[in-house]
Amino acid sequence: MTQRLYYEDAYIRSFTARVISCEREGDRFALILDRTAFFPGGGGQQPDGGTAGGAEVLGMAEAGGDIIHYVNQQFAPGSEISCELDWPVRFRRMQNHSGEHIISGVAHALFGYDNVGFHMEENFVTIDLGGPLTKEQLELLERTANEAVFRNVEVSCRFPASEELAALDYRSKLDLEDGVRIVEVAGVDRCACCAPHVKRSGEIGIIKILTAERHRGGMRLTAACGFDAYEDYRRKSESVAAISGALSAKQDAVFPAVQRVLAEIEDMKKARYDLRRRLLEYRIERLEPSEGNILLFERDPEPDSLRALVNAGKELCPGICAVFAGDDEKGYRYVMGSRSVDMKARAAEINAAVSGRGGGSREMISGTASAPRRVIEEYFAAGP
Repeated sequence: MTQRLYYEDAYIRSFTARVISCEREGDRFALILDRTAFFPGGGGQQPDGGTAGGAEVLGMAEAGGDIIHYVNQQFAPGSEISCELDWPVRFRRMQNHSGEHIISGVAHALFGYDNVGFHMEENFVTIDLGGPLTKEQLELLERTANEAVFRNVEVSCRFPASEELAALDYRSKLDLEDGVRIVEVAGVDRCACCAPHVKRSGEIGIIKILTAERHRGGMRLTAACGFDAYEDYRRKSESVAAISGALSAKQDAVFPAVQRVLAEIEDMKKARYDLRRRLLEYRIERLEPSEGNILLFERDPEPDSLRALVNAGKELCPGICAVFAGDDEKGYRYVMGSRSVDMKARAAEINAAVSGRGGGSREMISGTASAPRRVIEEYFAAGP
Protein backbone atom coordinates (compact mmCIF):
# COMPACT_ATOMS: atom_id res chain seq x y z
CA MET A 1 0.00 0.00 0.00
CA THR A 2 1.40 3.37 -1.03
CA GLN A 3 2.24 5.76 1.80
CA ARG A 4 0.41 9.01 1.06
CA LEU A 5 2.80 11.80 1.97
CA TYR A 6 0.28 14.50 1.00
CA TYR A 7 -1.82 13.43 4.01
CA GLU A 8 1.16 14.05 6.28
CA ASP A 9 2.21 17.34 4.69
CA ALA A 10 0.40 18.93 1.73
CA TYR A 11 3.40 21.22 1.16
CA ILE A 12 5.92 18.53 0.16
CA ARG A 13 7.21 19.54 -3.27
CA SER A 14 9.95 16.95 -3.82
CA PHE A 15 10.72 13.55 -2.33
CA THR A 16 12.52 10.27 -2.96
CA ALA A 17 10.73 6.94 -3.18
CA ARG A 18 11.47 3.28 -3.88
CA VAL A 19 10.02 1.63 -6.97
CA ILE A 20 7.67 -1.23 -6.10
CA SER A 21 6.74 -2.09 -9.68
CA CYS A 22 6.78 -0.55 -13.14
CA GLU A 23 4.81 -2.47 -15.76
CA ARG A 24 4.11 -1.50 -19.36
CA GLU A 25 0.51 -0.56 -20.15
CA GLY A 26 0.24 0.23 -23.84
CA ASP A 27 2.50 3.15 -24.68
CA ARG A 28 3.17 4.06 -21.04
CA PHE A 29 4.29 2.48 -17.77
CA ALA A 30 2.32 2.02 -14.56
CA LEU A 31 4.73 3.05 -11.80
CA ILE A 32 3.95 2.17 -8.18
CA LEU A 33 6.13 3.71 -5.46
CA ASP A 34 6.38 2.87 -1.78
CA ARG A 35 5.37 6.45 -0.99
CA THR A 36 4.21 9.52 -2.89
CA ALA A 37 3.33 13.17 -2.47
CA PHE A 38 1.43 13.14 -5.78
CA PHE A 39 -2.31 13.47 -5.16
CA PRO A 40 -4.10 10.99 -7.46
CA GLY A 41 -7.23 13.12 -7.77
CA GLY A 42 -10.56 13.03 -6.00
CA GLY A 43 -13.10 15.24 -4.26
CA GLY A 44 -13.46 17.29 -7.44
CA GLN A 45 -9.72 17.95 -7.74
CA GLN A 46 -7.55 16.73 -10.63
CA PRO A 47 -4.43 14.53 -10.18
CA ASP A 48 -1.10 16.22 -9.66
CA GLY A 49 1.51 16.55 -12.36
CA GLY A 50 5.28 16.68 -12.20
CA THR A 51 8.19 14.29 -12.73
CA ALA A 52 9.19 10.93 -11.30
CA GLY A 53 12.80 9.97 -11.88
CA GLY A 54 12.92 12.66 -14.55
CA ALA A 55 9.97 11.13 -16.42
CA GLU A 56 6.80 13.17 -16.82
CA VAL A 57 3.83 12.00 -14.76
CA LEU A 58 1.17 11.65 -17.47
CA GLY A 59 -1.72 10.61 -15.22
CA MET A 60 -2.60 8.82 -12.02
CA ALA A 61 -4.97 6.18 -10.69
CA GLU A 62 -5.68 4.17 -7.55
CA ALA A 63 -5.89 0.39 -7.31
CA GLY A 64 -6.27 -1.62 -4.11
CA GLY A 65 -4.60 0.92 -1.86
CA ASP A 66 -1.77 1.57 -4.30
CA ILE A 67 -1.30 4.79 -6.24
CA ILE A 68 -0.31 4.38 -9.86
CA HIS A 69 1.81 7.01 -11.61
CA TYR A 70 1.63 6.72 -15.39
CA VAL A 71 5.02 7.65 -16.89
CA ASN A 72 6.76 7.35 -20.25
CA GLN A 73 9.86 5.59 -18.88
CA GLN A 74 10.46 2.24 -17.20
CA PHE A 75 12.18 1.95 -13.81
CA ALA A 76 13.70 -1.12 -12.15
CA PRO A 77 11.87 -2.42 -9.05
CA GLY A 78 13.83 -1.65 -5.90
CA SER A 79 15.52 1.42 -7.34
CA GLU A 80 15.17 4.81 -5.67
CA ILE A 81 14.07 7.78 -7.71
CA SER A 82 13.62 11.49 -7.05
CA CYS A 83 10.21 13.00 -7.67
CA GLU A 84 9.03 16.59 -7.97
CA LEU A 85 5.52 18.02 -8.07
CA ASP A 86 4.34 20.76 -10.39
CA TRP A 87 3.99 22.93 -7.32
CA PRO A 88 2.51 26.12 -8.82
CA VAL A 89 -0.41 24.11 -10.22
CA ARG A 90 -0.86 22.11 -7.00
CA PHE A 91 -0.87 25.24 -4.84
CA ARG A 92 -3.42 27.01 -7.05
CA ARG A 93 -5.65 23.95 -6.77
CA MET A 94 -5.25 23.97 -3.00
CA GLN A 95 -6.24 27.64 -2.92
CA ASN A 96 -9.30 27.01 -5.06
CA HIS A 97 -10.35 23.88 -3.21
CA SER A 98 -9.99 25.43 0.24
CA GLY A 99 -11.82 28.50 -1.05
CA GLU A 100 -14.65 26.27 -2.27
CA HIS A 101 -14.96 24.78 1.23
CA ILE A 102 -15.30 28.28 2.67
CA ILE A 103 -17.94 29.32 0.13
CA SER A 104 -19.91 26.13 0.75
CA GLY A 105 -19.64 26.44 4.53
CA VAL A 106 -20.72 30.08 4.50
CA ALA A 107 -23.63 29.32 2.13
CA HIS A 108 -24.83 26.62 4.49
CA ALA A 109 -24.46 28.82 7.56
CA LEU A 110 -26.15 31.88 6.03
CA PHE A 111 -28.86 30.30 3.88
CA GLY A 112 -29.06 26.63 4.85
CA TYR A 113 -28.08 25.48 1.35
CA ASP A 114 -26.01 22.36 0.73
CA ASN A 115 -23.25 22.00 -1.83
CA VAL A 116 -24.81 19.48 -4.23
CA GLY A 117 -22.08 19.57 -6.88
CA PHE A 118 -18.49 20.69 -7.27
CA HIS A 119 -15.92 20.60 -10.04
CA MET A 120 -12.49 22.16 -10.38
CA GLU A 121 -11.46 23.45 -13.79
CA GLU A 122 -8.00 24.66 -14.78
CA ASN A 123 -8.37 28.14 -13.25
CA PHE A 124 -11.76 28.25 -11.54
CA VAL A 125 -14.24 26.09 -9.63
CA THR A 126 -17.95 25.51 -10.07
CA ILE A 127 -20.19 25.05 -7.04
CA ASP A 128 -23.83 23.95 -7.20
CA LEU A 129 -25.88 25.13 -4.24
CA GLY A 130 -29.25 23.65 -3.32
CA GLY A 131 -31.22 26.89 -3.55
CA PRO A 132 -31.40 30.24 -5.34
CA LEU A 133 -29.67 33.42 -4.21
CA THR A 134 -30.48 37.07 -4.84
CA LYS A 135 -27.87 39.61 -5.90
CA GLU A 136 -27.72 40.90 -2.33
CA GLN A 137 -27.31 37.39 -0.93
CA LEU A 138 -24.49 36.67 -3.37
CA GLU A 139 -22.70 39.83 -2.28
CA LEU A 140 -23.12 38.82 1.38
CA LEU A 141 -21.83 35.31 0.62
CA GLU A 142 -18.73 36.64 -1.12
CA ARG A 143 -17.97 39.24 1.54
CA THR A 144 -18.43 36.76 4.41
CA ALA A 145 -16.22 34.18 2.66
CA ASN A 146 -13.45 36.74 2.23
CA GLU A 147 -13.77 37.80 5.86
CA ALA A 148 -12.98 34.17 6.75
CA VAL A 149 -9.92 34.37 4.49
CA PHE A 150 -8.73 37.61 6.06
CA ARG A 151 -9.08 36.21 9.59
CA ASN A 152 -6.40 33.68 8.58
CA VAL A 153 -7.99 30.81 10.51
CA GLU A 154 -6.51 27.33 10.71
CA VAL A 155 -7.38 24.70 8.11
CA SER A 156 -6.91 21.25 9.66
CA CYS A 157 -7.09 17.79 8.10
CA ARG A 158 -7.47 14.59 10.18
CA PHE A 159 -8.95 11.10 10.37
CA PRO A 160 -11.24 11.00 13.45
CA ALA A 161 -11.89 7.73 15.25
CA SER A 162 -15.27 6.12 14.54
CA GLU A 163 -16.76 7.26 17.85
CA GLU A 164 -15.72 10.89 17.29
CA LEU A 165 -16.81 10.82 13.66
CA ALA A 166 -20.27 9.61 14.63
CA ALA A 167 -20.70 12.65 16.87
CA LEU A 168 -19.34 15.18 14.36
CA ASP A 169 -21.56 17.43 12.27
CA TYR A 170 -19.89 17.66 8.85
CA ARG A 171 -20.74 18.07 5.17
CA SER A 172 -20.61 14.99 2.97
CA LYS A 173 -22.38 13.85 -0.20
CA LEU A 174 -21.79 10.19 0.71
CA ASP A 175 -22.78 7.99 3.64
CA LEU A 176 -19.31 7.41 5.09
CA GLU A 177 -18.32 5.35 8.12
CA ASP A 178 -14.65 4.32 8.09
CA GLY A 179 -11.43 6.08 7.10
CA VAL A 180 -13.14 9.43 6.75
CA ARG A 181 -10.80 12.41 6.41
CA ILE A 182 -12.26 15.61 7.83
CA VAL A 183 -11.11 19.00 6.57
CA GLU A 184 -12.09 21.82 8.93
CA VAL A 185 -11.82 25.55 8.33
CA ALA A 186 -12.00 26.81 11.90
CA GLY A 187 -15.38 28.38 12.64
CA VAL A 188 -16.43 28.22 8.98
CA ASP A 189 -16.77 24.69 7.59
CA ARG A 190 -16.27 21.03 8.35
CA CYS A 191 -16.34 18.61 5.42
CA ALA A 192 -15.27 15.11 4.41
CA CYS A 193 -12.55 15.51 1.77
CA CYS A 194 -9.54 13.56 0.51
CA ALA A 195 -7.72 16.42 -1.23
CA PRO A 196 -4.73 18.55 -0.10
CA HIS A 197 -5.58 21.95 1.39
CA VAL A 198 -3.79 25.08 2.59
CA LYS A 199 -2.80 25.29 6.26
CA ARG A 200 -4.43 28.64 6.96
CA SER A 201 -7.23 30.48 5.19
CA GLY A 202 -5.05 33.56 4.63
CA GLU A 203 -3.07 31.59 2.03
CA ILE A 204 -6.16 31.61 -0.20
CA GLY A 205 -5.61 35.34 -0.63
CA ILE A 206 -9.01 36.26 -2.02
CA ILE A 207 -12.23 34.61 -3.15
CA LYS A 208 -14.13 36.04 -6.11
CA ILE A 209 -17.49 34.77 -7.38
CA LEU A 210 -17.26 35.26 -11.14
CA THR A 211 -20.72 34.16 -12.27
CA ALA A 212 -23.96 32.94 -10.72
CA GLU A 213 -26.85 31.38 -12.61
CA ARG A 214 -29.98 29.40 -11.81
CA HIS A 215 -29.38 25.67 -12.14
CA ARG A 216 -31.86 22.86 -11.45
CA GLY A 217 -33.77 24.83 -8.85
CA GLY A 218 -30.59 26.00 -7.16
CA MET A 219 -27.63 28.18 -8.04
CA ARG A 220 -24.43 27.36 -9.94
CA LEU A 221 -21.52 29.57 -8.91
CA THR A 222 -18.24 29.97 -10.74
CA ALA A 223 -15.47 31.20 -8.47
CA ALA A 224 -11.72 31.82 -8.56
CA CYS A 225 -9.44 31.92 -5.55
CA GLY A 226 -5.87 33.00 -4.84
CA PHE A 227 -3.60 33.27 -7.85
CA ASP A 228 -6.46 32.43 -10.21
CA ALA A 229 -8.55 35.28 -8.78
CA TYR A 230 -5.55 37.57 -9.18
CA GLU A 231 -5.05 36.52 -12.81
CA ASP A 232 -8.75 37.03 -13.52
CA TYR A 233 -8.58 40.52 -11.99
CA ARG A 234 -5.42 41.34 -13.96
CA ARG A 235 -6.97 40.30 -17.28
CA LYS A 236 -10.17 42.22 -16.63
CA SER A 237 -8.26 45.29 -15.44
CA GLU A 238 -6.31 45.29 -18.70
CA SER A 239 -9.59 45.09 -20.63
CA VAL A 240 -11.14 47.93 -18.63
CA ALA A 241 -8.01 50.06 -19.15
CA ALA A 242 -8.14 49.41 -22.90
CA ILE A 243 -11.85 50.28 -23.06
CA SER A 244 -11.22 53.35 -20.91
CA GLY A 245 -8.55 54.56 -23.32
CA ALA A 246 -10.62 53.83 -26.41
CA LEU A 247 -13.65 55.70 -25.07
CA SER A 248 -11.70 58.49 -23.29
CA ALA A 249 -13.51 57.66 -20.07
CA LYS A 250 -12.32 57.10 -16.51
CA GLN A 251 -11.92 53.44 -15.65
CA ASP A 252 -14.68 53.54 -13.04
CA ALA A 253 -17.03 55.14 -15.57
CA VAL A 254 -16.56 52.82 -18.57
CA PHE A 255 -20.05 51.32 -18.33
CA PRO A 256 -21.91 54.62 -18.84
CA ALA A 257 -19.47 55.36 -21.67
CA VAL A 258 -20.19 51.99 -23.29
CA GLN A 259 -23.93 52.61 -22.91
CA ARG A 260 -23.49 55.96 -24.63
CA VAL A 261 -21.60 54.38 -27.53
CA LEU A 262 -24.18 51.61 -27.85
CA ALA A 263 -26.96 54.20 -27.96
CA GLU A 264 -25.07 56.06 -30.68
CA ILE A 265 -24.63 52.84 -32.64
CA GLU A 266 -28.34 52.10 -32.31
CA ASP A 267 -29.17 55.57 -33.62
CA MET A 268 -26.79 55.01 -36.53
CA LYS A 269 -28.44 51.66 -37.28
CA LYS A 270 -31.84 53.32 -37.36
CA ALA A 271 -30.54 56.07 -39.64
CA ARG A 272 -28.88 53.47 -41.87
CA TYR A 273 -32.11 51.48 -42.05
CA ASP A 274 -34.04 54.63 -42.97
CA LEU A 275 -31.54 55.51 -45.69
CA ARG A 276 -31.67 51.98 -47.08
CA ARG A 277 -35.47 52.10 -47.10
CA ARG A 278 -35.50 55.43 -48.90
CA LEU A 279 -32.88 54.21 -51.38
CA LEU A 280 -34.97 51.12 -52.06
CA GLU A 281 -38.03 53.25 -52.68
CA TYR A 282 -35.99 55.40 -55.05
CA ARG A 283 -34.66 52.32 -56.89
CA ILE A 284 -38.19 50.94 -57.28
CA GLU A 285 -39.46 54.29 -58.56
CA ARG A 286 -36.65 54.35 -61.14
CA LEU A 287 -37.43 50.90 -62.53
CA GLU A 288 -38.42 51.04 -66.21
CA PRO A 289 -40.77 48.65 -68.00
CA SER A 290 -39.23 46.07 -70.33
CA GLU A 291 -40.56 43.89 -73.13
CA GLY A 292 -38.29 41.06 -72.04
CA ASN A 293 -36.43 40.47 -68.76
CA ILE A 294 -35.29 42.97 -66.14
CA LEU A 295 -31.78 42.38 -64.78
CA LEU A 296 -30.35 44.39 -61.87
CA PHE A 297 -26.98 44.26 -60.14
CA GLU A 298 -26.60 45.57 -56.58
CA ARG A 299 -23.51 45.86 -54.43
CA ASP A 300 -24.66 44.58 -51.03
CA PRO A 301 -28.36 45.07 -50.33
CA GLU A 302 -30.32 43.33 -47.60
CA PRO A 303 -32.11 40.10 -48.65
CA ASP A 304 -35.47 41.83 -48.14
CA SER A 305 -34.39 44.55 -50.56
CA LEU A 306 -33.66 41.96 -53.25
CA ARG A 307 -37.13 40.50 -52.89
CA ALA A 308 -38.76 43.93 -52.87
CA LEU A 309 -36.97 44.86 -56.12
CA VAL A 310 -38.00 41.57 -57.73
CA ASN A 311 -41.64 41.95 -56.64
CA ALA A 312 -41.72 45.45 -58.15
CA GLY A 313 -39.77 44.54 -61.31
CA LYS A 314 -41.78 41.46 -62.26
CA GLU A 315 -44.85 43.69 -62.61
CA LEU A 316 -43.04 45.69 -65.29
CA CYS A 317 -42.03 42.87 -67.65
CA PRO A 318 -43.49 39.75 -69.26
CA GLY A 319 -40.37 37.73 -68.48
CA ILE A 320 -38.14 37.42 -65.41
CA CYS A 321 -36.99 40.10 -63.01
CA ALA A 322 -33.60 38.99 -61.64
CA VAL A 323 -31.55 40.84 -59.04
CA PHE A 324 -27.94 39.83 -58.34
CA ALA A 325 -25.93 41.10 -55.35
CA GLY A 326 -22.14 40.79 -55.17
CA ASP A 327 -19.28 40.86 -57.66
CA ASP A 328 -17.29 38.62 -59.98
CA GLU A 329 -14.56 38.02 -57.42
CA LYS A 330 -16.68 36.78 -54.51
CA GLY A 331 -19.71 35.58 -56.47
CA TYR A 332 -23.35 36.60 -56.33
CA ARG A 333 -26.53 36.06 -54.38
CA TYR A 334 -29.65 36.19 -56.47
CA VAL A 335 -33.43 36.50 -56.23
CA MET A 336 -35.65 36.06 -59.34
CA GLY A 337 -39.37 36.20 -59.92
CA SER A 338 -41.96 36.33 -62.68
CA ARG A 339 -45.70 36.66 -63.23
CA SER A 340 -45.72 34.34 -66.26
CA VAL A 341 -42.64 32.07 -66.06
CA ASP A 342 -42.75 29.01 -63.76
CA MET A 343 -39.58 29.81 -61.81
CA LYS A 344 -39.49 26.47 -60.01
CA ALA A 345 -39.53 24.60 -63.32
CA ARG A 346 -36.96 27.00 -64.84
CA ALA A 347 -34.55 26.90 -61.87
CA ALA A 348 -32.35 24.07 -63.18
CA GLU A 349 -31.82 25.79 -66.54
CA ILE A 350 -31.06 29.16 -64.92
CA ASN A 351 -28.61 27.66 -62.43
CA ALA A 352 -26.79 25.85 -65.21
CA ALA A 353 -26.49 29.10 -67.17
CA VAL A 354 -25.16 31.21 -64.26
CA SER A 355 -23.16 28.43 -62.52
CA GLY A 356 -25.55 28.67 -59.63
CA ARG A 357 -27.33 26.74 -56.92
CA GLY A 358 -30.79 27.48 -55.60
CA GLY A 359 -34.51 27.02 -55.91
CA GLY A 360 -37.83 28.11 -54.54
CA SER A 361 -41.47 28.39 -55.61
CA ARG A 362 -43.31 28.87 -58.88
CA GLU A 363 -43.27 32.66 -58.33
CA MET A 364 -39.77 33.20 -56.94
CA ILE A 365 -36.41 31.46 -56.55
CA SER A 366 -33.19 32.44 -54.74
CA GLY A 367 -29.65 31.14 -54.54
CA THR A 368 -26.02 31.84 -55.41
CA ALA A 369 -24.11 32.14 -58.69
CA SER A 370 -20.42 32.11 -59.55
CA ALA A 371 -20.60 33.03 -63.26
CA PRO A 372 -19.15 36.44 -64.20
CA ARG A 373 -21.47 39.38 -64.78
CA ARG A 374 -20.93 39.23 -68.56
CA VAL A 375 -22.27 35.66 -68.75
CA ILE A 376 -25.27 36.52 -66.58
CA GLU A 377 -26.09 39.55 -68.74
CA GLU A 378 -25.86 37.49 -71.93
CA TYR A 379 -28.28 34.87 -70.61
CA PHE A 380 -30.99 37.30 -69.54
CA ALA A 381 -30.56 39.50 -72.65
CA ALA A 382 -31.76 36.55 -74.75
CA GLY A 383 -35.34 37.08 -73.60
CA PRO A 384 -37.90 35.33 -71.40
